Amino acid sequence: MYTTDQYEGIIAETVTLSGANGDMINAYFARPLGPGPHPALVLAHHMPGWDEWYRETAFKFANHGYVTLMPNLYFRAGHGTPEDVAAKVRADGGVPDDQAVGDLEGSMKYLRGLPYINGKVGIFGTCSGGRHAYLAACLVTGFNAIVDCWGGRVVMSPDDLNEKTPVAPIDYTKELPCPILGLFGNDDTNPTPEQVNQHEEELKKHGKKYEFHRYDGAGHGFFYYIYSAYRKEQALDGWEKTFAFLEKNLGS
Repeated sequence: MYTTDQYEGIIAETVTLSGANGDMINAYFARPLGPGPHPALVLAHHMPGWDEWYRETAFKFANHGYVTLMPNLYFRAGHGTPEDVAAKVRADGGVPDDQAVGDLEGSMKYLRGLPYINGKVGIFGTCSGGRHAYLAACLVTGFNAIVDCWGGRVVMSPDDLNEKTPVAPIDYTKELPCPILGLFGNDDTNPTPEQVNQHEEELKKHGKKYEFHRYDGAGHGFFYYIYSAYRKEQALDGWEKTFAFLEKNLGS
């Protein structure tokens, strides 16, 4: 809880870390100053890429007391504007699931190596990042909570599977070791409400701790104030639920 008499300071910078297969990739790092210990959070960015909205989001989490690290999941596609790099990745059919998971795992290990962490690390992702976050939380040991915002293609048909995405993330649900918060718009088409229902049923089937919240009048990307998809009321409620969930499961 913020009070007007407390010390406040944040540092944000680009760092380098070891990702999938030991590749060195860059990442955006934002953390609160002060002695800590602080909870930590990995951000899995969306298909628009390693963009300004996500850097702002990293700073937002740091402002709320989380040591936050956002790896550049598109590092291997080369450099340029986030839009140009994302277009290249999209044309290539996205990044391989195992590569994204490896980069997110490397980010979690980077955070766990810092002396001012309280021992808790969560993961947050939107859109394709929500999907990658879910895969990482299921397949990697070390995440204590996950926030999945409208992650598409968690539920996949056999025809959607390919060399880069060989297994539907929902099929790993039994491996999920931590609580999950899911935020979805009822007007979304990826995931559809029916796919969200299917995901929820799978979580129930395996006895997982979860909170799913669905918003009428909202579609895909309703947090993104820079796009027409933005829905103020739903976004504000979603952020409130996000911070309550993270404080409950990671500390403050």
